[in-house]
Amino acid sequence: MTRLLRGVMSAVLLLPLIAVPSAHATADARGKAEFAVTTTATNVAARSDRRPVAGGVHDREAGKTFISWAGRYEDSYVQSYDHRGATWSAPNRIADGDSDAHNYPTLVQARDGHLLVFRGMHNVELRMSRSPRPHSADGVWEETVISKNAATYPMPFVTRDGTIYVFFRETTGDLDPTVPTDTRPMLYVVSKDNGRTWKTSTELTGHRFAIGSTSRADNMNEIYIGQLRLEDSGRVRIVYTLAGGGPEGNKHDRYHRNVYYVSFDPGNLHFYSASGRDLGTQVDDADQEQHLKVAETPLTIPGGVKSPDYIQLVGATLGRPFVLWFMGDPDLGPLRNHMSTWNGRSWETREVARGLRTREVEPVDPVTWRVYATEDGKPNVTTYLVRFGRTWTQEAVIPTAKPVQRVEVVQNFRDPARAIFSGESSQRDVAVADGDITVAGLRRR
Repeated sequence: MTRLLRGVMSAVLLLPLIAVPSAHATADARGKAEFAVTTTATNVAARSDRRPVAGGVHDREAGKTFISWAGRYEDSYVQSYDHRGATWSAPNRIADGDSDAHNYPTLVQARDGHLLVFRGMHNVELRMSRSPRPHSADGVWEETVISKNAATYPMPFVTRDGTIYVFFRETTGDLDPTVPTDTRPMLYVVSKDNGRTWKTSTELTGHRFAIGSTSRADNMNEIYIGQLRLEDSGRVRIVYTLAGGGPEGNKHDRYHRNVYYVSFDPGNLHFYSASGRDLGTQVDDADQEQHLKVAETPLTIPGGVKSPDYIQLVGATLGRPFVLWFMGDPDLGPLRNHMSTWNGRSWETREVARGLRTREVEPVDPVTWRVYATEDGKPNVTTYLVRFGRTWTQEAVIPTAKPVQRVEVVQNFRDPARAIFSGESSQRDVAVADGDITVAGLRRR
């Protein structure tokens, strides 16, 4: 029976990628998905550049779920949900955001029970706030500067043995004025003592950076990781795109180009391609172009649209990765959503939807993932199901009072606190914070 099941799964993985319209918007892999929705804070969310990484955690020992979000002036807030009492705490402002949409919070829990919130103060330094007591978000948090490497976009995770990693992007030109502004590689820091002390990837590997390039002819030397995902196996899956000035010369984030996939093994600090090729402890331009490219996209887009988008999503079915990404093009109408799936030999890419911003994904069962997506300027979050990294079907509509800008699935979530929806502010100015914080989870049956 096991051999037969494996054979069936292998056959399905070789099927062409297709989009399937659903006649039952609430059908999921096991029946009917119905979501309960709670607004935990009203008119508090500012515009944020947060990626779908480390928005919240469930603490089994405390019986609580802790979430983080960016409020007015991009200040960091945390809230907790007591599953025993079915109550949400009031928001606790724990750190200053310095009025920059890049300075959003990301939250993990150390092995000693303390909550840690990381902020990459845009192009300046990586900061960490630590809860005063384990298993609690209450009180005044302690702040520490971890790195002055001109850090932005912190992406933390905690491995099974309690080691803490934080990937971040360095704006090298702010450290050395002779370096072009569009040289921005990825580095990481590591702590083995619950965030008390840290070592950089350079100290651990001897390499100047972990992922990046410095001399591309098209000046696309900026790395934008869309999502980083730690699996139960310990593997970290990463999807990213490039940015830079293009052939016109050096300029920050003038263009985006291509989609890339790589995995990272915290056990030996090595990176790997989808085929399993060992790339060692650093990914450079030759590696990404020869072994990591998922999709080739145009360098120039009509109307100057930056495409692919800043957020891409990553998952895997039966060990084979897939990525979701979307592009904008004013000449072709709505956003175009793509799914790229590794078939064991190469990447297969198909368009699966239009007009959506895919915000987050979560595994439902061994062969099914749930996708959370929004439409610009409209309330509600719509979910879709991806099976075997191949088929795409609509599942459910989760109602929200206002449009949603960001979605993060809670680490080790327990319903009803499964996914965090940060509302879209009416203004780009982070001094204006009028989006809602909403949490959704499956209803009990």
